Amino acid sequence: MLTPAPDYDTLYRNFRWEIPARFNMAQACCDAHADGSKRLALIDVAESGETARYSYDDLKTFSGAFANVLKADGLVRGDIVAVFLSQSVELPVAHLAAWRGAMVSLPLFVLFGEDALEFRLQNSGAKAVVTDEAGFAKLAKIRDRLPELKHIYVTSDNPPAGATSFWRAIRAASPDYPITDTSCDDPALIIYTSGTTGNPKGAHHAHRVLLGHLPNVEMAHDFFPQPNDVMWTPADWAWIGGLINALLAAMYHGVPIVASRARKFESHAAMQLMADHNIRNVFLPPTALKLMRQAQVKHDGVKLRSIFTGGESLGAEMLAWVKTTFGVDAHEVFGQTECNLVVGSNAKLFPIRPGAMGKATPGFDVRIVNERGEELPRGTRGIIGVRQPSPVTMLGYWRNPEATAKKYAGDFLLTGDLGMQDDDGYFWYMSREDDVITSAGYRIGPSEIEDTLLKHPAVANAAVVGIPDPIRTESIKAWIVLRPGFDASDALAKEIQEFVKTRLAAYEYPRAVAFATELPMTATGKVLRRELRARG
Repeated sequence: MLTPAPDYDTLYRNFRWEIPARFNMAQACCDAHADGSKRLALIDVAESGETARYSYDDLKTFSGAFANVLKADGLVRGDIVAVFLSQSVELPVAHLAAWRGAMVSLPLFVLFGEDALEFRLQNSGAKAVVTDEAGFAKLAKIRDRLPELKHIYVTSDNPPAGATSFWRAIRAASPDYPITDTSCDDPALIIYTSGTTGNPKGAHHAHRVLLGHLPNVEMAHDFFPQPNDVMWTPADWAWIGGLINALLAAMYHGVPIVASRARKFESHAAMQLMADHNIRNVFLPPTALKLMRQAQVKHDGVKLRSIFTGGESLGAEMLAWVKTTFGVDAHEVFGQTECNLVVGSNAKLFPIRPGAMGKATPGFDVRIVNERGEELPRGTRGIIGVRQPSPVTMLGYWRNPEATAKKYAGDFLLTGDLGMQDDDGYFWYMSREDDVITSAGYRIGPSEIEDTLLKHPAVANAAVVGIPDPIRTESIKAWIVLRPGFDASDALAKEIQEFVKTRLAAYEYPRAVAFATELPMTATGKVLRRELRARG
């Protein structure tokens, strides 16, 4: 935990990692606070606004019982339990139960369609999934293609045929399940991240990943926790940002977190939620802040203490709007699924410079390097690299040693992001080294979308690029070459968009479709996406 300091240099210089050899996230995020006092852990807010409040003692009881359910159903140490849920009490219960038994949890976005689900479940070899009835409907269509998936637990009391009721199983099981002893380096999570070539890659993380996140969370949330803190984020808890930056960081510190089951972010509803539940700490992605500014939101009952944001840079105008509207500075952070929260901000430690991501998080040695991992002089454009080892770094890409090896050079993990560090230590983001699209805070690889487009009977070839978007930073645009017998039309473009939306995720479908007779290619047959981006 960070000890407050008068300035950044003192904070950074005095920081020391304290990573225990034996560590389990279920113990740290639940049992450590489950002392019989009924300490508030989670406020579950339904779409109707109705709320349910759960203590750490409740989470211990529920997760202990579900761990016994998993054990009785034949799951053992190292097996993978997928969690296909939106923000809700069931989500942390499922993760905690897996970690109690030294299993590995796999968060999945509720927006995922059939193709996205099939690849991740098939590649991971998940033995069980916890979901709701809407999720089960998607899984039912692909279950025969998932031979390793043995159990689906649905959160309703009367689940469809082929599923087990999550809550009925918990009520029938013993709540007593001592936490399995684990090393800090034992595996705990697989979070899939899209790249530019090939299939998505699963970042395989150890229990220590949570401890690696804490210095940045504590700094960017102005020395979190403080008395009366309450956390909330609209970010999906399947994303590393929502799951670890918000949910698990709050639970580790015994801070209540609000779970909102609202299906879509709405600016005025978000302000009302923050007022109703006395929320003091928020992780608001830049897209959410831009939507709130666009809607001219204001609510006298909102009393925020800290705003944490990341995924894309806020400019001077947005930073000023945040300060005027909420009375606090937005603290930007930087990281990625494989090695998260390595750069951050705190206006009380050093001035915010619009456009800069901040400075290296205490405990991290971040440098600008070349592709060989050699350090470059300050003021030079290069790859943002993180010196290893680091407790926040993944164990490797799941079942992909070749991609894992390419992620490192010399002493550094290469983020794949290009940036510059100025003479005062601020890091400035410049661009991706590859073709990843940043849209509404999500980092989206074009390959998975292109593969899905090619499954449509009208599509002969396809390429996907990001184009400027005032709210999302980038929107996805697909360039399509049609098969003989098909004619370009608005109706066909809409059909293709829906085809992708139902198979991948709502945030991955192309919001713009253009038809072309051919795509620009290199001599070796690689699509020149930069030329497509230049076309607009």
